[in-house]
Amino acid sequence: MEEMTSGPRERLILPFMSSFYHNVAQPIGWVVFRLIIGGLLMVEGWPKILNPFGQAGFVEAFGLYPGWFFSPLLAVMQFVGGFLIVIGFLTRPVALANAVMLAMTIYFHVTRPYGDAFLTPEGIAFLKDNLEYLTADGQARLLKDGGAAFLEQVQMKAEFNSIFWTAGAAIIAAFGGGKLSLDRALRKEF
Repeated sequence: MEEMTSGPRERLILPFMSSFYHNVAQPIGWVVFRLIIGGLLMVEGWPKILNPFGQAGFVEAFGLYPGWFFSPLLAVMQFVGGFLIVIGFLTRPVALANAVMLAMTIYFHVTRPYGDAFLTPEGIAFLKDNLEYLTADGQARLLKDGGAAFLEQVQMKAEFNSIFWTAGAAIIAAFGGGKLSLDRALRKEF
């Protein structure tokens, strides 16, 4: 992956920018992209490191038994894998493993939506009787439809985030760590 663009210098509208693109902008942009994807994986993985068995039910819902074994693996894959993506070490296999795991989250969010309403009929009745618990905006958003529109937004964001992370990890798996990575510094990469 010497150059991430496919065209020769002559195809650039500003050909004098070629060395800047290939030697500065692309390597730094790739590091920033790795920082975003790997860093967010670390952020999501940290609570799982603190509670390594907390995802046992989640992984078993996918048919990965026993949950007590796969839940800590998920934690390590997200947190340690995210760190390895950030530093660009073993980048392709780690990013590929995370892309597969993240693709499973897309499936999870699509097949297990949040539901029709955030509030039960009893919850809506309670809040209507005790409006001081909600701001005016909260009353308008929750009491009209029980929070269905709110949950639809949450569902869309969960699906969007899973798609973004999956695509990001898959792109990193395809292109590797790039010029500014430990893989490249060690002159060996998958």
